[in-house]
Amino acid sequence: MLRVAGLTKDFGGLRAVNKVAFEVSQGCIFGLIGPNGSGKTTVFNLITGFLQPSAGQVFFKDQQITGLAPYQITQRGMARTFQMVRVFRRMTVLENLMMGPRDQAGENVLLGVLNTPKVRRQEREQLERARDLLSVVGLDRCANEYCGNLSYAEQKLVEITRTLMTDPDIILLDEPASGINPTLVNQVLDYIRKLREERGKTFLVVEHDMRVIMNLCDRIAVLNYGELIAEGTPAEISSDRSVIDAYLGV
Repeated sequence: MLRVAGLTKDFGGLRAVNKVAFEVSQGCIFGLIGPNGSGKTTVFNLITGFLQPSAGQVFFKDQQITGLAPYQITQRGMARTFQMVRVFRRMTVLENLMMGPRDQAGENVLLGVLNTPKVRRQEREQLERARDLLSVVGLDRCANEYCGNLSYAEQKLVEITRTLMTDPDIILLDEPASGINPTLVNQVLDYIRKLREERGKTFLVVEHDMRVIMNLCDRIAVLNYGELIAEGTPAEISSDRSVIDAYLGV
């Protein structure tokens, strides 16, 4: 589903990411972890086109996407969330979700003004899909509530659900458990598992909380100072000496 080969990023004289390589299989929940400043979010931004690599390549479904703009990558079936929640706070939950679908006929100015049958039909279909997704995550009661009035955890769920409106093949989650009350973290994790099991979605998850990653992921890659130092199952990673040293100090 996703292959990263020799990914490198320099910021002036600083090498933030150095020849990182890993593969994410279809239907997998793949974790990317590391201490603060290890380069996790930079790798995310390189994969999704928010940054251009200094070297290396990114392949998605066996096609190279290196150098494409974020919207072009989204159109190919990849979606992401951000470390800090990015919802439209003065729009309702339902309106936020309706911003997600790609290739909407109503985005054409003329068709939108004329409100053609195609525009109306597509909008009805998207509304039905949005309500269905909200019922899956348990936010159907908040459909007409302004996003700014929701808790931070609920806003995270809205953001994840909005990515699904693009009908992605793979979803990249940047610290989905960050800033959430520990009692609500399980709700977010259960939703991710449900999307994998019931809808066949693939996930690449950046997270600094080892407990979250160990309970969620099938495979894990570990970064330290921009370099990949380990990759394996949760059991292998939890007992890897180099990972323990990176987190606790040699």
